[in-house]
This record gives sequence, C-alpha cells and structure tokens, in this order.
Amino acid sequence: MPKVKTNSSAKKRFKVTGTGKITHQKSFKRHILTKKTKKRKRALRKDGEVHESNMRFVKRLLALR
Repeated sequence: MPKVKTNSSAKKRFKVTGTGKITHQKSFKRHILTKKTKKRKRALRKDGEVHESNMRFVKRLLALR
C-alpha cells in the first residue's frame, strides 16, 4: 500500500489539539478593519474550532483516519 499524503494547504491551516480537536484561524481579520468594532476584532484573534459537520473532511485532508 502506498503512503497516505497529507494535504499541504490543510497542514498549514489546521492544528490538532492534545484532546483531538481541530482548530483554525478565524477569517475577516485581514483588511477593512476600521469599520469593525474592537470587541469583534479581539474575538477574531482566538482560534476557532472545526465544526462537527466538517470534521470528517478535514481529518481526511490531514490523513488522520
């Protein structure tokens, strides 16, 4: 059997925590920041968690099966 390759773009975007959850950086924090509130920008700093409905797909990209 050949080795299963990890998707290169996915390994840069997702991180697996110690408990097995998969985190990602939140979007909408690159530009057009003047109209966004401080509270909203502060919340966007924190990592988001991959939703249960997308978990199977992301795990396949990261070869975690």
